[in-house]
Amino acid sequence: MNAFKPMFITGAGIALIGLMLLVLIRAIKGPTVIDRLVAINVIGTKSIVLLLFAGILFGQLEMFVDIALGYGLLNYIVSIAASRYYQHRKSLEPEHSPGGSPVS
Repeated sequence: MNAFKPMFITGAGIALIGLMLLVLIRAIKGPTVIDRLVAINVIGTKSIVLLLFAGILFGQLEMFVDIALGYGLLNYIVSIAASRYYQHRKSLEPEHSPGGSPVS
């Protein structure tokens, strides 16, 4: 049973990376800023889980929990700051030029 654990954690980690790539597509293509903010927040949350999986695989879960907590706090602060920025900007939709294409 103990030999099954590393294979399971590795498989779950690979599945999480695959899901993160799908969410990355949403972060790049997202039509609104809200879609992009939520996608980046989801990627940050999945990264925390990957850090914990790495801690289990390396046998140093205590150290990786500390790193994951720090990263989680940073992810939370950045998402709040970005939300406040776009709330004050009052423009959650992409800007459009007179030709109809979005302005970068």
